[in-house]
Amino acid sequence: MSRKDKLFDRIVKKPRDFTYDELKQLLGSLNCLEDDTGKTSGSRVSFIHKPSKAVLRLHKPHPGNELKAYQIRMVLDFLKSIGEI
Repeated sequence: MSRKDKLFDRIVKKPRDFTYDELKQLLGSLNCLEDDTGKTSGSRVSFIHKPSKAVLRLHKPHPGNELKAYQIRMVLDFLKSIGEI
């Protein structure tokens, strides 16, 4: 089972300890680019799915690295919108 598959299976289970770094790895393997440009972006980031141009916008978690429950739901909705779920 590849790292992508393991991360995908993990996020579908809605864990409380899914990290932002894991999210970057997962979305990167699904052909998404991280975009945090702009002088006022701060902790806001966008992940752009290259083939469909779908966008996921969220805040980087801080001070910790774990995503909040609502962010996991946003990611799952995004994965549905790009046809991965």
